Amino acid sequence: MIARPLDLASRLQPAPRSLDVFFYVNVGLIALFFALFGSPFVLAPGLGVDFRIPQVAGARTGAASVTCYLTVMNSGQILGGDGLLNWSQLEAWLKAKTAHDTHASLLIRAGADVPSATVERIISMAHASGFSSVIWGAEEPPSSGSGENR
Repeated sequence: MIARPLDLASRLQPAPRSLDVFFYVNVGLIALFFALFGSPFVLAPGLGVDFRIPQVAGARTGAASVTCYLTVMNSGQILGGDGLLNWSQLEAWLKAKTAHDTHASLLIRAGADVPSATVERIISMAHASGFSSVIWGAEEPPSSGSGENR
């Protein structure tokens, strides 16, 4: 009696005898929800908060519109419009993008700490796949004392 002063076990509902239909309906709806509305970015790692694009003076004057883009991080992750890509998937992705557009252009948003050899490899793959132009993205450095925020 001292070990169970509130006698909570007598107030609990009895355990269900079997799994009813609603359990299976709920599991089916959850699976359907993830199949229809799932994203490749849900379980894939994304960009960290410390991702920085290099700053180059005159970057805005060289700005151009592009048809697709890649984000490259120093950890070796390459993020395209379809999610995380490895090197073999990247080559297929690049060829698929140029198959639909003869004047395709690519923007490579590489982090400031990504080696230039990695970006050069991607640029070579893009030109071999048929991209008409490849742009290595950069940001304009903040101007000192101008007071403008763009």
